[in-house]
Amino acid sequence: MNVFDFDNTLYRGESSIDFALYMIRINKKIILWLPKLFWNLLKYKLCLVNRSYMEKSINDAMKRFIRSEQEVLSLTDGFWKTHIRKLDRSMLKRIHKDDIIITAGPSFLLNGIKKYLRTSNMICSEVDLENKCVVYLNFSDNKVRRYREKHGDKPIDCFYTDSFNDKAMMDISRNVFIVKKGKVRRIK
Repeated sequence: MNVFDFDNTLYRGESSIDFALYMIRINKKIILWLPKLFWNLLKYKLCLVNRSYMEKSINDAMKRFIRSEQEVLSLTDGFWKTHIRKLDRSMLKRIHKDDIIITAGPSFLLNGIKKYLRTSNMICSEVDLENKCVVYLNFSDNKVRRYREKHGDKPIDCFYTDSFNDKAMMDISRNVFIVKKGKVRRIK
């Protein structure tokens, strides 16, 4: 069984960031939050943030910018109409129906494109859109926790990711591949 990260692995870019930028169309106040968003993204890429910091930052943003659950789900449909092109077709071809996609991204975002992902096995962050808060942030070592809750000690043959933020997942995988701009390089 293989496990795939989503952002910058199967999707070219950070889907949650792209979604926030897409939301500007209906809520211009998001523009004021962009510097903080990009600063947090930089800290994330440099592995300088922990899970509690990320949760607080996400919850703050959601309370400011989400108006309703229905609005977010409607925006998700529109988002994928314009961003489906950012899925990496060559990486998607590697996925088999028993493989798993594991991501810090929210489930509502990936549920919008399930039919393109070649597997229904997804482990995502869980968000309560009605109460505008993170229920479970699937980030860092939480990915391993959630993987083990769902799949026990089932071995991971190959793990594909773009980031050393996924070190915990790398540690429990037999083979690890780093994906950068569609190029795959084995590191373990």
